[in-house]
Amino acid sequence: MSNSFFSRIPVVTKNLIIINFIIWLAMFVFASKFGSSLESLLGLHYFKAGDFNPAQLVTYMFMHSRDSLAHIFFNMFSLFMFGSVLERTLGSARFLFYYISVGIGAALFQELTWALTWEDGLMKAIAMSYHVDFPEARMMIAQLQASPEGMEQISMYLNRFVTIGASGAIYGVLLAFGMIYPNMPMYLMFIPVPIKAKYMVIGMGVIELLIGLTSGQGDGVAHFVHLGGMLIGLAIILYWKKKGLLDGVGY
Repeated sequence: MSNSFFSRIPVVTKNLIIINFIIWLAMFVFASKFGSSLESLLGLHYFKAGDFNPAQLVTYMFMHSRDSLAHIFFNMFSLFMFGSVLERTLGSARFLFYYISVGIGAALFQELTWALTWEDGLMKAIAMSYHVDFPEARMMIAQLQASPEGMEQISMYLNRFVTIGASGAIYGVLLAFGMIYPNMPMYLMFIPVPIKAKYMVIGMGVIELLIGLTSGQGDGVAHFVHLGGMLIGLAIILYWKKKGLLDGVGY
């Protein structure tokens, strides 16, 4: 039994996968038993929203959509594939630090994205609901911000912005893999030739940036969370390389 497939998964990677699936199942139980969602408690909200809690900077990355098995499956499969290698390379303690750090960093990038875009989103919603032009809608937002009752309405609107999922941390893991093992051949579905890890990671980053700039949050995917995880991961790996903490690993 000690040589089983499951026992060979490094301890942090294994426990992260277990925790994610336990919480995912708990989300169904919570919704069934209490008629409400854990997303409203543990999902990441904008910091000006009434439902925001600082703990959500961590808890959001352990939650996944109840409407899509693919969301948690592909995140956990990626964690298993690449996290296992990284944990053996970095050691369990450093890998856990890295995973949580890039996840929190990704959340902060999402907060920044919301800070830059929420007012435009509310302006468009008001314009559509009240059939007014954008300048008039912006004036209505200013009026709302001038009173406690209006700020409460804005807070309720901001509560609609919720991000969940381990994708930010996973993209950080992929970034680290690509930097530590840049020449590792990787295969993508429908592409019969191998692609070096470094090129795949660069391509993923460019794609996320382009989609994020063109679609924003309109496709339901937090692209800037992915980019945030990659950028924080880049900073950490570069720092470790500068300090010589990665000497002799990777190829």
